Amino acid sequence: MVYIKHFPNHCENRIRLSPKAIFLIAMLQAACCMLQASGCATLEHAPRPISPKPQGLSLPGMYHRVAKGQTLWRISKIYGVELDEIVRINNIKDSTQIEAGQSIFIPVNLRAPQSPVAMQPLGLEDFVWPKKGKIISGFGEKTNNGINKGITLGLDTGSNIVASASGTVVFSNENLGDYGKTLIISHNDGIMTLYSLLSHILVKPGDYINRGTPIAKCENGLLHFEIRRGHIPQNPYYYLPR
Repeated sequence: MVYIKHFPNHCENRIRLSPKAIFLIAMLQAACCMLQASGCATLEHAPRPISPKPQGLSLPGMYHRVAKGQTLWRISKIYGVELDEIVRINNIKDSTQIEAGQSIFIPVNLRAPQSPVAMQPLGLEDFVWPKKGKIISGFGEKTNNGINKGITLGLDTGSNIVASASGTVVFSNENLGDYGKTLIISHNDGIMTLYSLLSHILVKPGDYINRGTPIAKCENGLLHFEIRRGHIPQNPYYYLPR
């Protein structure tokens, strides 16, 4: 037998421990040391968000490393978190700063599963550019007609405009004021895309259009494009790949 001393209230006592008990205590101490070392390493190498979280904000969550071609909209769907919440938590002021390899903080959604693999959305496809071109006016910029609710692109004359995502044509108008010839397509998740300043519309209301299918022509070298959720304009840069 082995004796271990301890001194409560300055009175010496002796506890008799068997060799087996001493071995178990030693194993527990070693396990605790390993856990502490592992925890320190994890904290030291944790990825940082693209911008600091607001001062004084403490939220449970995780970091997501942006993959090539991945959009904030896609990331929000993977984790079941509102896109606007991700933007707010990460203090994202400039949507063009989202690049592959960066890490963004995702606040935990307690109602959603915590495994990104299990949270992959079904039936939702990524958005594509209706036509790549020069940005004439970006989202939120001031224009002669007020604040831009989408993006205005400069294109080559005669360009084909394609559907940014699959959906059903719900609106078509040959002369919608400053918008000119305008087309609206309804998609999943309550999202609609608007295409205006068109020269010739190739589809009609009720048509189901697959993503990437030509829907209009642009002869005047300009395209105005909007993404709306309900009637609220969304920043297209959060939905479109870079």
